[in-house]
Amino acid sequence: MRRLKQLRTYEAALDKAGLGPVAGIDEAGRGACFGPITIAACILPSRPLLGLEELTDSKKLTPKKREVLFNEVVSSATAYSIVHISAGEIDRRGIQNANLDGARRAISELSVEPGFVLVDAFRVPGLTTPQLPIVGGDYTARCIAAASVLAKVSRDRLIIQMAEEFPDYGLKGHKGYGTQAHMDAVRRHGASPEHRYTYANVAAAHQTYMRSTRR
Repeated sequence: MRRLKQLRTYEAALDKAGLGPVAGIDEAGRGACFGPITIAACILPSRPLLGLEELTDSKKLTPKKREVLFNEVVSSATAYSIVHISAGEIDRRGIQNANLDGARRAISELSVEPGFVLVDAFRVPGLTTPQLPIVGGDYTARCIAAASVLAKVSRDRLIIQMAEEFPDYGLKGHKGYGTQAHMDAVRRHGASPEHRYTYANVAAAHQTYMRSTRR
């Protein structure tokens, strides 16, 4: 296939085959140990869109650029949805099941029904819509890249709000990922209700805190 500008190659081919509109799905926070995993789905118009020239995998963008692109995606999208799956649900069901459930919910909550779904990396069981998992999809397919930005910015904004409620963990700096500073804070203060207790690093750090309180 001829590679199109703005990462539109997959979407354009599917639209041309009569399989549109095409939705992309991606997540943010899978590797964090505090707070939710966030899954977004996005359908963009098939034409090139002013303001999305720099759209790519959200992890490759600066926070400032992500914010700009988030607003561009929201204003340009045919439809989008954002789903947060809580830490408690992750502990109850496991991260993979939580991720898959969030992906199904994100597609079901789109205001426009997609004809095809592009997913970053893995297949989503239970979708009735045809789908294609793409390894590295967040930097090769525009709708997945858009979903990546929606998920990342939405989750970061939520974690910054949660930092006001849980000021002991330095959340604004690491956004809930398991940095040394974060785990040191859990060892000092114990895990919060928003930590993922089934994650080994959280469990170990919390146990250290519990032992220290018994002395």
